[in-house]
Amino acid sequence: MIERSAVKILVLDDESFMLKLLSRVLSNLGFTSVTLCDSGRAALDQIVDAETSPNLILLDLNMPEMDGIEFVRHLVERHYAGSLILVSGEDERILQTAEKLVQAHKIPILGHLHKPVKPDALSALLETWTPPLTDSPKAAKKIYSADALRAAIDNGELVNYYQPKVSVATGEVVGVETLVRWLHPVDGVVFPDQFIGLAEAFGLIDDLTQVVFTKAVAQAKVWQQAQLPLRVAVNVSMDNLSSLNFLNFVADLVGKVGVAPHEMVLEVTESRLMQDTRAPLEILTRLRLKRFRLSIDDFGTGHSSLAQLRDIPFDELKIDQGFVHRAWADETLRAMYDASLALARQLGMEVVAEGVEDRNDWDLLRRTGCDLAQGAFVSRPMLATDLPGWVEGWKERVRTELLTQATNQMI
Repeated sequence: MIERSAVKILVLDDESFMLKLLSRVLSNLGFTSVTLCDSGRAALDQIVDAETSPNLILLDLNMPEMDGIEFVRHLVERHYAGSLILVSGEDERILQTAEKLVQAHKIPILGHLHKPVKPDALSALLETWTPPLTDSPKAAKKIYSADALRAAIDNGELVNYYQPKVSVATGEVVGVETLVRWLHPVDGVVFPDQFIGLAEAFGLIDDLTQVVFTKAVAQAKVWQQAQLPLRVAVNVSMDNLSSLNFLNFVADLVGKVGVAPHEMVLEVTESRLMQDTRAPLEILTRLRLKRFRLSIDDFGTGHSSLAQLRDIPFDELKIDQGFVHRAWADETLRAMYDASLALARQLGMEVVAEGVEDRNDWDLLRRTGCDLAQGAFVSRPMLATDLPGWVEGWKERVRTELLTQATNQMI
């Protein structure tokens, strides 16, 4: 249990009335070590070192001389190790944007409050504060060399994990997304954000994708023979689509293994702007003619997602997780989610919602008629050998949860 009187709080607001009000509310809540400042300059004088700096700052955004956004920049320069709560009379979208900026600066933020501040709302945010773990700092991500990645590809250190996609209407498991991991002999499991960019930058992405795709096709065949037919998706870089070799490779492979092209989904993410789109457009169109399924991944976050929808015959649209999780509680996210869903509907595309993290996310998908769900609420990625057992457990979970939901709706 945290001793509230020991928590050092700084309140920064240019309105003397708000300073007095927040001071009184904090005192009533048991927080007595409170410093009040009416300007950013005065507040920065209180942030000298980790020993004397406040644990928590209640920050107004709109102030003369130095606004809250500029103040945050100064906090970064001073390596501030505490947390923030934004307190402002600005509208919700500005507060959300400011909150994302604070998060981008790696400063812990408990949330934001609208003026006039409600004591119970402030109390609820303060309850979420915990002291930083100063004795176990988070290790920086290791940077790998192109030679190390080349060796990993050649030595068979890349392993496929699979994350299920399920029907929102029925709960049926209809497919999986293939997610590659590097099983490093020293560092253990290395996630793709540490080596996919490296592969693209050093011309290794074709070899990497071929390894992933080859294993995914072989696994699709194994599941089919075990009476577990699943559409297996593989992520494809736009760099893979710059050469006809990729088209020939995937077409020849599925024919050799005996997997129908429509059982394989190629998820295309435009991670960087292509200067010449003619080759990718030709290859994707021909893949579609060969009956491979095409999915536009992370919709809404790429360089030209709408142009891609116009130009390429995608079967599937994946709504980015940034527009799905908590869309039930956030009007801005909900607008993005609804617009993406409606657009896909009008184009006759199947819709996958990524980042379904909890029951509230799942219920939103059910209410809005989204086709497929993917995310931690359903399952985290797993090895292929774990999937059959998970499917049986999921079927039971769906039966009990869906029945519970239907019963509750009838009461």
